[in-house]
Amino acid sequence: MINKDSFLYPRGRYYGHVQPENLVFNANLQEFAQKVSYVCNLETGGKLPPEEAYEQIKVLWKQLKRSKKELGIGEDPSQNNASDN
Repeated sequence: MINKDSFLYPRGRYYGHVQPENLVFNANLQEFAQKVSYVCNLETGGKLPPEEAYEQIKVLWKQLKRSKKELGIGEDPSQNNASDN
């Protein structure tokens, strides 16, 4: 029996540099993409007005940006060490 969540929210395998923060961000990114896809499909099907779809995607994007910042993705590790001194 297939788990409903696995069916509705499939996860792709991660092939990047394996670090805990990268894995968490990848999961967040996949969730973002899945939710944006649902919003787009609802808007395309006429179930959601364009303005509401835009606002929902904007909120999702801000959540993803916050996640990236909190996890320190894309930051130079040498800058973090310099600020600790």
